[in-house]
Amino acid sequence: MRTDEFRERPDGPEETEHDMLLQQFEDVQQSEETEQIPDRMPERRGPAFPVVRRVRRGYHQAAVDAFLAGARESFEDEDGAVTAADIRRASFPLARGGYAIDAVDAALARLEDAFAARERERGVAVRGPQAWVDDARALAQEILDRLDRRRGRRFARTSVLTFGYRVKEVDFVAERIVGFLRDGQPLTAEQVRTAAFRMQRGGYREEQVDALLDATIDVILAVR
Repeated sequence: MRTDEFRERPDGPEETEHDMLLQQFEDVQQSEETEQIPDRMPERRGPAFPVVRRVRRGYHQAAVDAFLAGARESFEDEDGAVTAADIRRASFPLARGGYAIDAVDAALARLEDAFAARERERGVAVRGPQAWVDDARALAQEILDRLDRRRGRRFARTSVLTFGYRVKEVDFVAERIVGFLRDGQPLTAEQVRTAAFRMQRGGYREEQVDALLDATIDVILAVR
């Protein structure tokens, strides 16, 4: 989530969870075929992104503009002040008449890819390709060790009085990650980025799940 505001996802029929998440992965995979990673952040005139109507809320325009200005400067100066991980974890307050959320998130995803590609090139140049691959393999093994637990036990759970990520939905995504890391099944960084889970009492702790998804993205971007 790139918003600073907590939004509880609505409950829905249990029997549709698998199909819903599977469709989510397929939709992302189709959309990625037409996207290109920019070599430079383009100059702009006027609003950087589509703006939602005043009766709706989007990302705060000034907050997004300020973040992108810093990212632009870092990318073009190659100073390393902003990293791919920084872009992935960026969050913005919501405001009426703000930038369209989907448009900003899509741009940030492409920008993260560009930063990750540059970081990979630098890492290989400094440490050599074998060391870079070894680091990625070690991180992948840490992820597999976590996900090797049985369903419902892969992450810490919240109490029955508080909400966490819906367990069945997280386990479904976890098994897709295992399939990628262990068996080479298709999985993209954008599919992991856009994975969203509804909430349930006694669900998985958000911070643990989010950290593992971040690590998975790091592995994907490191080896592709």
